[in-house]
Amino acid sequence: MDLVNNLTLGFGVAFTFTNLLYCLAGCILGTLIGVLPGIGPVATIAMLLPATYALPPVSALIMLAGIYYGAQYGGSTTAILVNLPGESSSVVTVIDGYQMARKGRAGPALAAAGLGSFFAGCIGTLILAAFAPPLTELAFKFGPAEYFSLMILGLIGAVVLASGSLLKAIAMIVLGLLMGLVGTDVNSGVARFSFDIPELTDGIGFVTIAMGVFGYGEIIANLSRPEHEREVFTAKVSGLFPTKEDFKRMLPAVLRGTALGASLGILPGGGALLAAFAAYTIEKKTKLHPGEVPFGKGNIRGVAAPESANNAGAQTSFIPLLTLGIPPNAVMALMVGAMTIHNIQPGPQVMTSNPELFWGLIASMWIGNAMLIILNLPLIGMWIKLLSVPYKYLFPAIVLFCAIGVYSTNNNTFDIWMVAIFGFIGYSFFKLGCEPAPLLLGFILGPMMEENLRRALLLSRGSWAVFVSRPISAGLLAAALLLLVIVLLPAVKSKREEAFHEEEA
Repeated sequence: MDLVNNLTLGFGVAFTFTNLLYCLAGCILGTLIGVLPGIGPVATIAMLLPATYALPPVSALIMLAGIYYGAQYGGSTTAILVNLPGESSSVVTVIDGYQMARKGRAGPALAAAGLGSFFAGCIGTLILAAFAPPLTELAFKFGPAEYFSLMILGLIGAVVLASGSLLKAIAMIVLGLLMGLVGTDVNSGVARFSFDIPELTDGIGFVTIAMGVFGYGEIIANLSRPEHEREVFTAKVSGLFPTKEDFKRMLPAVLRGTALGASLGILPGGGALLAAFAAYTIEKKTKLHPGEVPFGKGNIRGVAAPESANNAGAQTSFIPLLTLGIPPNAVMALMVGAMTIHNIQPGPQVMTSNPELFWGLIASMWIGNAMLIILNLPLIGMWIKLLSVPYKYLFPAIVLFCAIGVYSTNNNTFDIWMVAIFGFIGYSFFKLGCEPAPLLLGFILGPMMEENLRRALLLSRGSWAVFVSRPISAGLLAAALLLLVIVLLPAVKSKREEAFHEEEA
């Protein structure tokens, strides 16, 4: 009964004209920056933080939250249409979403991403409202050893995720981990692997790698082909919405992705990102139905599951922020900044001392998700119009947007050169038949793994037994080992490609 009363209070706050207006502004802005590659919610929220000083606290947080989950929606649009992950969690959506667009099924792919995100967002918000206190207890049980083991599981999941050669998948992950080490050592403050280049002392940016490898790499690969072989989209798009068969396949994938995203989203350190990769891995391991398109070739489940997972994760990532005052990711860290500007101490006392803010924010997420689906579904036709633009105009526009996006993050021309270098590296991967998605996961998880490994060993006075003596950590490592055995089995029996791509139910 308390929950009903609290939500009634929340909707009363969220349904005021001012808050609805800021919620809408946040959703529109979030979608736009998700669609524009490279800018991302972190940079936008950072730029808008001083502007929120003049707003009421509830309105400010509602708008910033709208930007965050709006960007999750928008990030899938460029991932599907032009093979550019606008957000780190959209990296997996690229794999099948872009293939669907190539086959003239961009409409169903965008609709699957939108509907999956809407459903997952609603469920994630419901979980946030109902289970915030008990889920906080679970997050408390995770120490450095558990986080390290969880990330090991995530990396082995990335090996499962990669199609083709097992050796290439492992090589890509190791390369990603090594690239994540570039920068300044956290403990000693000494620059490492920076080759005395001052710009590399802060490390290589995710946006730089993602745009270079996926965006520029794809453009170079396309331009390297003779004109008659060049991949050119046509305006012939078969249906804007998923078919009955698509819905039948999507529904279980959306449910699995939502469950996974909601549970992993509460964990600090890229929970929503891990959830997207894990959801795709699970779908890939689920048997294909007769006549279903293989994964990596445009399977709708490969779009619906990760998009549901990252949206559910985005909603539940508010749990540690609102209940513990611990920001689970960079966006939530900026939300802490916004709360501090308004003299609100994030943590368990927010729920009791400022219930209007707590429940108003939760209620606004439902309204925001509804706004996003109303905004985005009618725009599908407009986004698809992008595909009818001749490639000779489209690729310079993509190059320009990427350059503007990457320059705007640090106001540094060095980053533009880095994107160009990674473009040629991405083209090399394309020629060698390497899948770049595991590289990005390794790159993102590398620094977090190092930090948690050091912390765990520091707390255990150098004893490695800490990883197996703690039950949750041991369970995660056992799951990783089991997954590794499963991955190696098909490689022993037959070619790995057959195991993943030619498996018919």
